[in-house]
Parts: sequence; C-alpha cells; structure tokens
Amino acid sequence: MTVNSQRAFIFDMDGTIVDNMSFHVKSWLEFFQRRGHVLDADEFFRSTAGRQGHEIMSTYFGKTLTKEESAALDFEKESLYRELYAPHLAPTAGFVDFIARAKAAGVKLAVATAAPVENIDFTLDGLDLRKEFNAIAGAADVARGKPAPDVFLLAAERAGALPENSIVFEDAPLGVEAARRAGMRAVVLTTTLPAEAFAEFDNVIAVVGDFSQLNVEDLFSAAIN
Repeated sequence: MTVNSQRAFIFDMDGTIVDNMSFHVKSWLEFFQRRGHVLDADEFFRSTAGRQGHEIMSTYFGKTLTKEESAALDFEKESLYRELYAPHLAPTAGFVDFIARAKAAGVKLAVATAAPVENIDFTLDGLDLRKEFNAIAGAADVARGKPAPDVFLLAAERAGALPENSIVFEDAPLGVEAARRAGMRAVVLTTTLPAEAFAEFDNVIAVVGDFSQLNVEDLFSAAIN
C-alpha cells in the first residue's frame, strides 16, 4: 500500500484570501442593530469568526432557528455584506503570486470556508480565482462550523491530501483551533487580529501580515519540525 504524500494548502476565505472581515463585522453589527442588539466589534469577531451564520444568530437570539428563519436572515445579512464589500473586492497582498508558486511546486490548493455558496461565488468568481483551486468546501457542505474540524477535513479529502500533509491559512482563532482539531498546522494572517491573539496555539508555524512573506518549501519544512 502506498502512502498518500500529496501536499495541500487549505485557505480560509474571508479575512485570508480577501481582507474583508471589517466589512463582515460591519454587516453583522448593522444586522443586529436593526434588532436592538448593540455589539462590540472586536469581541464579536473573536467569538464568531469561522462559525456559520445560523450558529451565530442562534447564539445571539438565544434560540434555535428554523431552516426557513435561518435562510431569510442569512439572505438579509449576506446581501448587506456583499453590498458593502463589492466596491473593495480584491485578493490579499501576495496571494496570487503565492498560489502560483505553490502550484508550480505540485501543492494542491483548496478553500475551506464558513461562507454560504453565494459568498463563495461572489468572491472566487468575482476575482476569477475559482479555476486555481482543486477543491472547495463551504458552509453548505458540513453540518458544523469552525472550531469543528469538519470543513478542513473535507477540503483535504477533496484535494486528495492527508491532514498531516495539509497546511491551513487562517485569520481567526476559531479557524486555527479547527485546524488543530483536524491535525493540521496553520499559518496565521494578521489581517484582522494581532499575533498575540494566537499565542495559545501550538499548531501555528508562521504569523505574517500577508502572503508576500511566505515561502512554500519553508512552510512544509516548518510543519515537519
């Protein structure tokens, strides 16, 4: 029996492929303000980034929502986000060059996101990046959002790589925790939170401001050590 040695990079989307989390937070704050909930932006991000929309709403509303309620509320919130972010849609600095180098090195590329299908389409098709990825896993593909490892494990499986040969790229503590639970090392991008926010994680192999600071082979060497 041959051992699967295929290597993979698995990218969170929001806050990682695109530096957009401030727009997500703005849309969430507006969404909840319409319903009488005034939230702290930083605390909200730390406790929710990576979770699925219906999970966040159920927590703050204090009740389990029906599928119909979730669908209507998700549509409202995500439409608001896309309206806010559309004029600013752009990949994070260095991302396009970095994935080109990774592909040249034979690394499979995957997206693992808590985003709904509409936002995946909005981002990947809006930037013409869908063709660059070997696999995509989103909120519609798994029952549990991060910090559960489900979406990362599914993305690795679809990319044909084992967890131990996969490196996750994240901007949120819940995402790094999901990678840890999946048995994967993680690279943190400080697009949204400072490096100190990730000090507790032993699976982090690099902390950078953007993708221009990364070397493909150095990451896999760090993952082995």
